[in-house]
Amino acid sequence: MFDWIPVELYTSLHYHVLLLVMLIILAHAFVYDVSDQQSIQFFQVLGGILTFLLVLYMGQRQISGRYFGDTYNYDKAYKLLQSGESIKIEKDFLFNYMMVYSSKIMDIHGFLQLCVVLYIVPCYFFSKKYFGNYWFFAMFMFMVSYSFWAYGVNGVRNGLATSLFLLALCLYHRKWLMYALLIMSYFMHASLVIPIAAFVVSGLYKNPKAYLAIWLLAIPLSLAGGSAWSSFFANLGFAEDRTQGYLTGGSEEYNDQFSQSGFRWDFLAYSASAVFAGWYFIFKKKITDKFYIHLFGTYCIANAFWILVINAAFSNRFAYLSWFLMPAVIAYPMFRYKLWDNQYRVFGIILFLYFMFTYIMNVML
Repeated sequence: MFDWIPVELYTSLHYHVLLLVMLIILAHAFVYDVSDQQSIQFFQVLGGILTFLLVLYMGQRQISGRYFGDTYNYDKAYKLLQSGESIKIEKDFLFNYMMVYSSKIMDIHGFLQLCVVLYIVPCYFFSKKYFGNYWFFAMFMFMVSYSFWAYGVNGVRNGLATSLFLLALCLYHRKWLMYALLIMSYFMHASLVIPIAAFVVSGLYKNPKAYLAIWLLAIPLSLAGGSAWSSFFANLGFAEDRTQGYLTGGSEEYNDQFSQSGFRWDFLAYSASAVFAGWYFIFKKKITDKFYIHLFGTYCIANAFWILVINAAFSNRFAYLSWFLMPAVIAYPMFRYKLWDNQYRVFGIILFLYFMFTYIMNVML
C-alpha cells in the first residue's frame, strides 16, 4: 500500500507527521481551555484518523531488515511455515502458534498487519478507559514514546506482549480477567515476567516511598557493579536463551544493533522523567489514587531492573519493559485531576518535551 514511499524515508516521515500533529496540539494548548468542547471534538476526530492511518502505515510497511529490524526475520520464518516446514515450539507459545495458524490463511503482510492491530488497539482501549474525552492525548503520548515505533516494526513479540499488559490494566477491577491477560502477555513473550513480577510486588506492598527508594538505589548499585549484574542475571537462568545473549552481549550482532553500550545517562534521564512525574503527583500533589500508585510502583521496579543491566549490549530490550508504561505514568493524573490553573498549557509543554526526546533520538541523531 505504501510501497511508493522510499523505504529509507519511511520511518522519518512517520516522525515528521507526528511533529506536525504535536505543533497543532501545542497551539491548541495555548489558545483553548482544557474543557473547551470545540478543541476536544477536534482532537477526537483527528485522533481517530491518525490512529487508523498509523495502523495501516505501520502494518503495511515493506519487508526490510535494514530499516525494520526483525521484520525480515519474521518474513523468513513465515515463508518456512508456508512451505510446510515444521517447527518445535518451546517458548512464547501464544505468539508462535499465532504465527503458525496465520501462515495457513494469510500472507506475511496480513500477518504483520494483524500484529500491528493487536499492538495499537490495546493502547487505544487503555486511553479510552482512563482518559475519557481526552483519550487522544494519552494515545498520542503512546505514539510519540521513544520506542513505540521500534516495537511495532522490530521487536514485534515484545511489543505485542506489552500491549496485552496494557489491556490487562483496562480490567483492573476484574481481577481474574486481568491476571488471565497478564499470563497471556507472558506467553506472548517471556520477558514480561519482569513487569508482571513488578506489578504483583507493588500490588502487595503499596508504599510509593519504597518504590522510589528501589529505583534510586539501583543507580549506585549499577555504577558499582557494572557488567557484573548482567552476568549475574544471565547465570541465574532468569531469561530465555536469546535474552541471555542480550545480557552478556557476546555477539557482534547485538553490538551492531545497539551501538552505544555502557551506562546510558541519556536513557536514565528519559526514564527518570516518569519517576519524577510520579514523585511530584503522589508526594507534592497528594494524589492517593490506588491504581496510579500501583502503576507507579510497577514502573519503578521494572525500570530499576533495567538500570542494573544498563551496561549490557541491547539493554534497550529491557528498558522497554518499563518504558511502555511511561505515557500512563506521566499523563494519567493530568487528565484525571485538577492540578494547575493553566493545565492544558502545562500538559502541552510537557508533551512537547517528551516528544522532542523521541524526535531528536530517532531523526536528528
